[in-house]
Amino acid sequence: MQSPRGSSPGAGREEALRIEVAELRRKDSDLDIEVQQLMAEGYCVDELDEHIEVLHEYNDLKDAGQLLMGRLAVLRGVTTKDVYKEFDLDVED
Repeated sequence: MQSPRGSSPGAGREEALRIEVAELRRKDSDLDIEVQQLMAEGYCVDELDEHIEVLHEYNDLKDAGQLLMGRLAVLRGVTTKDVYKEFDLDVED
């Protein structure tokens, strides 16, 4: 039995993919424009790459610290929030 429009079941998926590709191309173009604007303001791609590397390192260290705080809380039989308070740390950080 043919669908009322005469299209195959894969046609909807193809159209969705076309829309997704068009959206990704638009985002790519927007990002290119943003990069050009940042470069015009004096930002350097190398500095940005270095900044991103430092942020990754910071996040890795923060994750390790949070893991240790969680394990310490388990060993002490208290909540992680309690351990943060003990070390005068903000749980939201």
